[in-house]
Amino acid sequence: MSWTDLARNGRILVVDDAMENIQILHHALREEHEVLFALDGEQALQIARDQQPDLILLDAVMPGMDGYAVVAALRGSPRLQDIPVIFVTALSRPEDETRALEAGAVDFISKPFNVAVVRARVRSQLTIKRQADAMRELSMTDGLTGVANRRNFNDTVDAEWRRCARAGLPLSVIMIDIDHFKLYNDHYGHQAGDGCLQDVSAAMKRCATRPQDMLARYGGEEFILLLPQEGADGTEVVANRILDEVRKLALPHAASVTAPHVTLSMGLATVMPQDSSDPHALIRTADANLYRAKQTGRNRYCISLDS
Repeated sequence: MSWTDLARNGRILVVDDAMENIQILHHALREEHEVLFALDGEQALQIARDQQPDLILLDAVMPGMDGYAVVAALRGSPRLQDIPVIFVTALSRPEDETRALEAGAVDFISKPFNVAVVRARVRSQLTIKRQADAMRELSMTDGLTGVANRRNFNDTVDAEWRRCARAGLPLSVIMIDIDHFKLYNDHYGHQAGDGCLQDVSAAMKRCATRPQDMLARYGGEEFILLLPQEGADGTEVVANRILDEVRKLALPHAASVTAPHVTLSMGLATVMPQDSSDPHALIRTADANLYRAKQTGRNRYCISLDS
């Protein structure tokens, strides 16, 4: 089985200060899963941040940062809080299991462990996680276009604002509106309108491909593109790319008074976030610039450098 197939079956992080325990679990799981390992809590958190495992098998008692502190750190991180943790430990009293579950673990296995039981519980927790991930994805995705929905965007912009503020990096947004979309629906029908939204959103998504970029449907025919760590110049590059990609679609729009094909208007805004400032002020600025783009002829963008 290839590394890609193993990762698809689940990436598991084994955390234990005893290498012999890691070797036993690695041997038990390596044929079905990609297995990572860490010898202490700090290393485990770093690997979790870098590799995003699907499941963590965690020893409770370790020198320095113990398993309970690791779970607390995981649950305190928005990026890591949904990773399930199974305690695999020599502790075996009922109160130990209770403490582990109350700390946030999803299961508890006492040493010495039965390899078949470990495999079965790993498979069970990975299945539960896949189901939870699928439900979470559905709740955060626009059903028509497949891009993020407004709820997802609102959660993400707050997190990215704080991250950019800590790092001293810029944050940009582009508010995007399909020109004369009501006229498009009236002329071609709502089914064609749905197809237009899908085609245009796919074209826009091709223009912002960094992992941190997020395109979301903001409402109706309005979209918003979040560009963390991107300054004004880079944002203009993306905006011009979007205009070009939508132009290449050449979707007929006979009812438009702007052009014979589907066009976009966009409002751009860039800011250096501060912890004390409001990320939604940036969105309001982009929205005001979108309004200016519409008022000055559409099929264009207007930009502002600060909120």
